[in-house]
Amino acid sequence: MRSKWEFHKLSSSLHFCSSLISPFKTRISQDTSKIVLNHVDISHLLSICAREGHLHLGSSLHASFIKKHDNFTIIWNSLLSLYSKCGRVADAVKLFDEMPVRDTVSWNTMVSGFLRNGDFDTGFGLFKRLVKLGFYRLDQASFTTVLSGCDRPELGFFNKMIHGLVFSSGYVEEITVGNALITSYFKCGCSNSGRQVFDEMNERNVITWTAVISGLVQNQLYKDGLRLFVEMRCGLVNPNTLTYLGSLMACSGLQALREGRQIHGMLWKLGIQTDFCIESALMDMYSKCRSVEDAWRIFESAEELDEVSMTVILVGFAQNGFEEEAIQFFVKMEKAGIDIDQNMVSAVLGVFGVDTSLGLGKQIHSLIIKRRFTANPFVSNGLINMYSKCGDLEESIKVFSRMPRRNSISWNSMIAAFARHGDGSRALQLYEEMRLEGVEPTDVTFLSLLHACSHVGLVEEGMEFLKSMTEVHRITPRTEHYACIVDMLGRAGLLNEAKSFITGLPVKPDVLVWQALLGACSIHGDSEMGKYAADQLFLASPVSPAPYILMANIYSSKGRWKERARTIKIMKEMGVDKETGVSWIEIEKKIHSFVVDDRMHPQAEIIHGVLVELFGVMMDEGYVPDKRFIFLHVDQQQK
Repeated sequence: MRSKWEFHKLSSSLHFCSSLISPFKTRISQDTSKIVLNHVDISHLLSICAREGHLHLGSSLHASFIKKHDNFTIIWNSLLSLYSKCGRVADAVKLFDEMPVRDTVSWNTMVSGFLRNGDFDTGFGLFKRLVKLGFYRLDQASFTTVLSGCDRPELGFFNKMIHGLVFSSGYVEEITVGNALITSYFKCGCSNSGRQVFDEMNERNVITWTAVISGLVQNQLYKDGLRLFVEMRCGLVNPNTLTYLGSLMACSGLQALREGRQIHGMLWKLGIQTDFCIESALMDMYSKCRSVEDAWRIFESAEELDEVSMTVILVGFAQNGFEEEAIQFFVKMEKAGIDIDQNMVSAVLGVFGVDTSLGLGKQIHSLIIKRRFTANPFVSNGLINMYSKCGDLEESIKVFSRMPRRNSISWNSMIAAFARHGDGSRALQLYEEMRLEGVEPTDVTFLSLLHACSHVGLVEEGMEFLKSMTEVHRITPRTEHYACIVDMLGRAGLLNEAKSFITGLPVKPDVLVWQALLGACSIHGDSEMGKYAADQLFLASPVSPAPYILMANIYSSKGRWKERARTIKIMKEMGVDKETGVSWIEIEKKIHSFVVDDRMHPQAEIIHGVLVELFGVMMDEGYVPDKRFIFLHVDQQQK
């Protein structure tokens, strides 16, 4: 007895078969009332079956074809296409071996079938056999088919071999072959070769221009891609939707807001600004260009939304400092029953910080377990960072230890978590484990290691890491790495060594470097070196409050009240505002934030009353306040 599913499947197949046969009813014999199809009709039916994935119907036509003992190559080729497109490669191979006659289409279909199903070695091997039969057996489809499989960096050499065959066989002028060469070269990372093919083409269509623009953008050559798009606009070939998508990606990469707005205007004039993919690309472009309001405007006006567009706007909030909005947006999506995917979860975890609710983070963790996203390394990496930033190091360790697969980001996240919590020894120990696992460190790895060394005073180890970074792993340090070294030397009291290190840098020191030196001077109360660092920081960033505040602290610690007063006066005259420090505490999944002398909280009087009592107990226990950091906020009489 057949199940309901089988009857439904049979009914669907009969309905599909009826819809296919209807165009051919004119060939029904008046005497026999039977449908008579020729080999072209059968080939057409098989092509439709391959395109729609109707394997059972195609197999039935195959059986009928065998009974009639027809030897039309066109039908054999259609059957090959059916089996390969439906993933039945073994059946295609058997059929290929049984074919009485094979033409170029037969070989091309088999090569395409193997490549489509991921068997690159067999596909390329079959193409080599075709080449040995002679160039007369090759056509332009042979080259476009095999080039479609050259989409990995390690296949760049093979791509060049195919290019040589294209020249030898006389297909260098074929526009479809040229387009395939451009696409494959860029996918292999051979940008110069792809651009050379484009420059040497005598004829170019919209696919040619789109292939090279998209290829340049995918290889992060955004400026070249945008420049070529402008050149295309000045020519005779009009861009299509994919061309505009490539140009918007270029604007995203360059953060070119003005050019992005111009392209948006073109799309509006053409009436395709509401295209599904175009809307997502526009939102991404505006988000990357830090114009979240424009991205949100497009999102709100969109007639149809999917996971991609929602992820784009969520990431846009997260990457532009709208952490609270990102979290609220995610919560609303989840409550609305929208299918949350792994990219959305990874994006929202990235916005969690010290002032974010740990309780909410745990709820998202529960959602991750429920949706079985824990196997995704990016989601787990986000959990490691979320827990460590919210103060729960032990949970970060648990997530890391349970990960089935770890990439370099996983190790970096855990090393950074230990460094963030001041556990330098465990950070260094984890780095050794990482090296034993065969995972190559990145610049982020060394940044976390230097940060750890700085906080626990491991100066020699830190300098060794910097040396290993440049000499062993050939990684060029960024300003952040140099600032970590300065901070490490400064915290250890080696201020002269820190200054000498800055003087010998291969790049011009920026705000981070001078701020690190000034911060160290503030810790050790070195007003002379601090004045030097502050002067450099004034030049690098005149509107930064850091040099004023740190110098005021240095003068306060030395009792030099006139210099302190003069520094504060200059700061006020320059219109520089000190960023207000915030303390926070989470109680019953709600964040309570406070600033200095805060009276805005509903329970402010009770809180201050408790603080007064606690301060009295602390004084009785022998606590003496550090007045260096009081002098910046109160005058001498208040002190």
